[in-house]
Amino acid sequence: MNNNNSSGDANMACSQSENGFISSFSLFPEKAVQELLQSPVQGSDDHLIEFSETLRTVAKALRRVAEGKASAQAEAAVWKQKYELERARHLQFENRGKSCPELQPDHDDMRTNNPVNQHTLCNETKERSERCCSRNGICSHEVLRDGSPDSDSKMIRKASFKLSWCCKGDQSDQQKHDIVSFERGNITTAQRSSKQISLKWESSPQTVLVLTKPNSVSVQILCAEMIRWLRQQKQLHIYVEPRVRVELLVESSYFNFVQTWKDDKEISALHTKVDLVITLGGDGTVLWAASMFKGPVPPVVPFSLGSLGFMTPFYSEHYKECLESILKGPISITLRHRLQCHVVRDAAKDEYETEEPILVLNEVTIDRGISSFLTNLECYCDNSFVTCVQGDGLILSTTSGSTAYSLAAGGSMVHPQVPGILFTPICPHSLSFRPLIMPEHVTLRVQVPFNSRSPAWASFDGKDRKQLEPGDALVCSMAPWPVPTACLVDSTNDFLRSIHEGLHWNLRKTQSFDGPRDS
Repeated sequence: MNNNNSSGDANMACSQSENGFISSFSLFPEKAVQELLQSPVQGSDDHLIEFSETLRTVAKALRRVAEGKASAQAEAAVWKQKYELERARHLQFENRGKSCPELQPDHDDMRTNNPVNQHTLCNETKERSERCCSRNGICSHEVLRDGSPDSDSKMIRKASFKLSWCCKGDQSDQQKHDIVSFERGNITTAQRSSKQISLKWESSPQTVLVLTKPNSVSVQILCAEMIRWLRQQKQLHIYVEPRVRVELLVESSYFNFVQTWKDDKEISALHTKVDLVITLGGDGTVLWAASMFKGPVPPVVPFSLGSLGFMTPFYSEHYKECLESILKGPISITLRHRLQCHVVRDAAKDEYETEEPILVLNEVTIDRGISSFLTNLECYCDNSFVTCVQGDGLILSTTSGSTAYSLAAGGSMVHPQVPGILFTPICPHSLSFRPLIMPEHVTLRVQVPFNSRSPAWASFDGKDRKQLEPGDALVCSMAPWPVPTACLVDSTNDFLRSIHEGLHWNLRKTQSFDGPRDS
């Protein structure tokens, strides 16, 4: 009788606990599970074990629901970003169409089926577009135009230019994507999209931004000499950082014409004023220059004054000849793609609540920071699960950053004109975890799971570290604003020369010719 009574008491206790769990589950599910796991329950051991296992199963289900919620929030944020970009482009094209009414064809002529009239209409439209562009400096039909009409006549109009893609001497005014033909069951690729890019000025540059490496006497001397030459010989307007302007004025009051900015709002408007950016330093100075532009970036001319430079092909000893050639044009450029990163917090109220996007030219790194535990990261590519990283961390790199941290972690060196995202683990706890190269159109999401033992840390081009708590996610995709850097020869020649001179790639003594030979 005592056993039956104790069993009945246990059943009643379990029933009461279950009723309490159900009533609190709808309001605070995770809290209810934690309280029930910690609260003592009277009854037999079998009932207690069964009840505890049930609660653990519910806790696992709640964790999966929370992870699904974080995934949905990240995906929704990505779709919102794509929608806003498309909407901005659509509005931009509409505004350009309104500003160029001459480009609107005659609908009566379009209705005619006479091929002669259609050919004449095409020629007239082309001539009208050229007249419109020469007047306004930008039109929607052109490819990658820079500069826009300025409403204030007192301000200096920004220089306009046009990019063209060429291969083996053949030039084209528009980028040729892969052209694939399908005939009689055979697929053939006729043309490739990877071509050398050439920049041709359509109006002379008027304003130059000069950025320098700090704490270097030789750089300060060269900067003052270059600014004096640009002003006296080329009559250009010069912008520098506030720190550099102070240094120049201490040297001489002659540099009073040099302009600078006062706050972040003026920095964000630099791309509307500056035609050309000159960097005096190493790759770090180029990264700093790119970080100043949150949107479009003017062409960058990087002079090598650092210890190691993969993006600085120009020599400072010949700066006059180099700048003469660049200001005259045309010049070969390399479009260096950037990554756009969003941090989505688990505590976000909805899927649209994300932190301000961060643009990186080299890489974004997610590591374990000061924690002694392995980093636990769940990685997704679009809607597909990639892998779970267990190690020191993960590097998401651009192809321009393939010769930086990613290379030190075992990643491949990739030509900067190759569009792609490098997926490189840092000291993974697996012998089979090899680096990957993803296509440029994908969206990568790296999430810290809820069962992670420690948080992770994200750094963007080696700075601006952010802590990622369990449930937080980092979403990365290719940014629509590349960094155009001028080439000394062309992008391929500059890339090969940089790895030969900078890394001494495949440098060894040549095998001697005297010795045994095949008979």
